[in-house]
Amino acid sequence: MTERALRLGTRRSKLAMAQSGHVADAVRRLTGRSVELVEITTYGDVSREHLAQIGGTGVFVAALRDALLAGEVDFAVHSLKDLPTAQHPELVLAAIPEREDPRDVLVARDGLTLDRLPDGARVGTGSPRRMAQLNAYARSHGLTIETVPIRGNIDTRVGYVHKGELDAVVLAAAGLNRIGRSDEVTDFLSVDSVLPAPGQGALAIECAAADADLVAALGELDDPHTRAAVTAERSLLAALEAGCSAPVGALADLLAEDSGRGEIVTEMRLRGVVGTTDGSTLVQLSTTGPVPVSYDQAMALGRELADEMLAKGAAGLMGERAH
Repeated sequence: MTERALRLGTRRSKLAMAQSGHVADAVRRLTGRSVELVEITTYGDVSREHLAQIGGTGVFVAALRDALLAGEVDFAVHSLKDLPTAQHPELVLAAIPEREDPRDVLVARDGLTLDRLPDGARVGTGSPRRMAQLNAYARSHGLTIETVPIRGNIDTRVGYVHKGELDAVVLAAAGLNRIGRSDEVTDFLSVDSVLPAPGQGALAIECAAADADLVAALGELDDPHTRAAVTAERSLLAALEAGCSAPVGALADLLAEDSGRGEIVTEMRLRGVVGTTDGSTLVQLSTTGPVPVSYDQAMALGRELADEMLAKGAAGLMGERAH
């Protein structure tokens, strides 16, 4: 008897469908089973309020998780940065595939780069994290920019630039790469200037914890380096008690040395930033830990850096904190 198709729950956006399509192809190759996409509308998709107003945390994933728990889908694909840091007790993060480019990018008129934005440039972003770091960058370079809060999918956001309403918008590199529009990028923002959101560029494949066979099959798509990095980043976010709409940036990367016989990874570095959205105050710190990195070590690294940041006053910069 032929096994029934696996049902993959996904948001309806062009980006979500592209991401889920890539995962579906990989699961088909792994399992030999057909996979059908089940489109689900989330609260974050229909609300027109800014993420900071609706809380941010979980607004793009709650409906997908409800479908999983109800048995309406077998597994779901999320952008990891949208996933709450607290794991649902009946669900498991079966796989975090290899991460896409975690950086933020600029899509600007006339091919402008961040360092060439004119004084008074209007830059669109819906992210308090991006606002804080862009404004801090502008202050340190003697620029005046206006960060304009925007919502919408990639087409909507880039459209503000094409229509001349904004000079530039800031987006995630991963999203543009996944829908084949990276040629529209005018500047890849250095992580030394703008740290990405915790987990940015990574996908999360979630299913029911009770389905051991599916957990094991999906686990074949897991990338241990990516999982270690995003675990450290999300541990930092959780320890700061901040939601995904808070002005928190984090990035864990592996540091390597040239031994003469090729590069050897020596340690993991975790960088974090919290700031006021006007860019007047940033707390930006980093720490390092040994490799290979276990789950517990990655969690500890995130908590350690969060403690240091809180000691430097990070809590007072986040405004209302989402749990």
